[in-house]
Amino acid sequence: MSNPAIPGSSEIPGFEGMEQGDLKSIAEASAALGVTQRTLRFYEDKGLIQPERVGTMRVYSPREMGRMQLILRGKRLGFSIREIGEFLSLYDHDPDQVAQVQRMLKGVQHRLEELSQQRDAIEQTIEELKTIEAMSRKHLGTVSYTHLTLPTNR
Repeated sequence: MSNPAIPGSSEIPGFEGMEQGDLKSIAEASAALGVTQRTLRFYEDKGLIQPERVGTMRVYSPREMGRMQLILRGKRLGFSIREIGEFLSLYDHDPDQVAQVQRMLKGVQHRLEELSQQRDAIEQTIEELKTIEAMSRKHLGTVSYTHLTLPTNR
């Protein structure tokens, strides 16, 4: 099953061979997604996923597995839980996914700008450190040790 809102979703763990009626236990879902059960419960507590219940056991549908994949991708890309929640909310209310894709595009552009600024700051810091390193090495290479006095035997 492939979700057009998740590029490459047919290769995402948790989607292979899954039929619409398939449900996964919390242990199966966490293993398929590569996260802990605690992580799944955390996102449930935040309201980002709503696993179904069979008695007291949580079960995860293909929809929840897809939502978790979106959450994990969003976190990996540096989006906040609030931003991911907004994105998922749009997904639920916009069957054509136009608003979702527009919001995602805006968020991606903002994140790219942030990362570009961070990269520039890192590059500047690296250059400053290289300059300090070169100056320090030059200084150590020209230091005269004649001012050092050795203890004398009296």
